[in-house]
Amino acid sequence: MTSTGGRRTARRLATGVGVVAAGGLLVPSGVAYADPEEQSQEDVEEKLDELNQEASSIVDDYNEAEEEYDAAKEKADDLEEKVGDEQEKYEELRDDVANFASAAYKGNDLDASSNVLTVDEPEDMLDNASDVDYLSESQKSKLDEFAGSSERLFELKDEADAALEDAEEKKDELEEKKEDVEEKIAEQEELLAQFPDADPAGSGDDSGGSYNGSASGDARTALDFAYAQIGKPYSYGATGPDSFDCSGLTMRAWGSAGVNLPRTTYAQAEVGQRINSMGALQPGDLVFFYEDLGHMGIYAGDGQMVHAPRSGRNVEVVSLAGYWDGHFQFGTRP
Repeated sequence: MTSTGGRRTARRLATGVGVVAAGGLLVPSGVAYADPEEQSQEDVEEKLDELNQEASSIVDDYNEAEEEYDAAKEKADDLEEKVGDEQEKYEELRDDVANFASAAYKGNDLDASSNVLTVDEPEDMLDNASDVDYLSESQKSKLDEFAGSSERLFELKDEADAALEDAEEKKDELEEKKEDVEEKIAEQEELLAQFPDADPAGSGDDSGGSYNGSASGDARTALDFAYAQIGKPYSYGATGPDSFDCSGLTMRAWGSAGVNLPRTTYAQAEVGQRINSMGALQPGDLVFFYEDLGHMGIYAGDGQMVHAPRSGRNVEVVSLAGYWDGHFQFGTRP
């Protein structure tokens, strides 16, 4: 993860999650909504729009933190294995030196061999070894080399453990924010039930089907895959096969065509040719929404996209006219 990505994430958290924590988008506990009769459909649409954007941003931050966690854990596991290997070498070397010392000083200097057998740290062994002449230069060299490598490995292990702890804390924090947003969306959807036509991001087709557009090649393969997922539920952090989030769907769709996209929306936005005009989009292009690029889908042609929208909805095909057109940022062509 680059430092630029880290600063970008920090800014998103400061301006996005921070707003949630401050109550800018989420109503504090104990504060009731007004009666549905006192809220207009426009009020409900605006509130749901805010919460959808907030949820989209937080889930991608969550995915990014999860990637950092996985990388940190892999590094820690790898170092644990290396430390184990070095420990075996250390024990083997201790035995070799002890045997050598016992042979050289048999019956003459029991303290020397005892010291070799009982030291616990490589540095202690080196201190003892430097004062006796029964160790060969090659043995001293091996001990010195081992002491240096062991010290480096344990330092790296401490560093990896710290990184893993930080990643776990970040993941836990984002998990809490994600749950907060889901709760508020559920509350909004209760209000939305009073206005069946009030969902600004909905009205998609979730009946399943196959792609019949003009795409060809890899784009066709990606769209065929995406359309085959229509009707499957949205789920935070999911990459299939039973559920997806927005970037999980796009990653798997293009992956079916042999194109390896990164995991998060933010990272996928950096891949391929940038398409700044919606009029220049071609079927198969990735399309990105909201200023913080918190949501994405795949352009299907004829002014439509297939995407995994949000919690509580299924993979669907929607028109870009209206709501999504107003939040479009750019597209990319993998």
